[in-house]
Amino acid sequence: MAEKSMDDAAVSSMPDGMMAGLPPLLLGTYTPKIDAKGRMALPAKMRPQFAGGLVMARGQEHCVYLLPGSEFRRIAMQIQRTSMVDKAAREYLRVFLSGASEQSPDRQGRVLVPQMLRDYADLGDDIVVIGVGTRAEIWNRKAWEEYLADTEQDYADIADDVLPEVGF
Repeated sequence: MAEKSMDDAAVSSMPDGMMAGLPPLLLGTYTPKIDAKGRMALPAKMRPQFAGGLVMARGQEHCVYLLPGSEFRRIAMQIQRTSMVDKAAREYLRVFLSGASEQSPDRQGRVLVPQMLRDYADLGDDIVVIGVGTRAEIWNRKAWEEYLADTEQDYADIADDVLPEVGF
């Protein structure tokens, strides 16, 4: 049996100081609404990670990414380090950054979801916010349910290929 470098029990038993260098961990599924002004209340459990501000951007599969500002900057810098002679990198950078919007939650923990991003992800008032580790995603609720139904079998089938080191 392969030895794990760090299992869940080890992570949960680590002193808080040892977790300080790790990026925020966004988890779970939430169903807030988008109000008539285009605002969404951030899920309460995610608010601490976004307290310093966040960036919304176009995500894959027509969702909206919610990234803590520091995580967005890390990703943007990583993409920008890619050679400018790489056409795919230039195209990705253009689409990713041109659709990005910096936001700061108001006192009630609400953020404005820009109209351009609501249109991109076909977001009405019935949405789902999911935690995906270092980012969250906003989905049209029906699109999320269809995506989840379509990918659940693939999730089981590809676990060994995607996570060979984890072994769970």
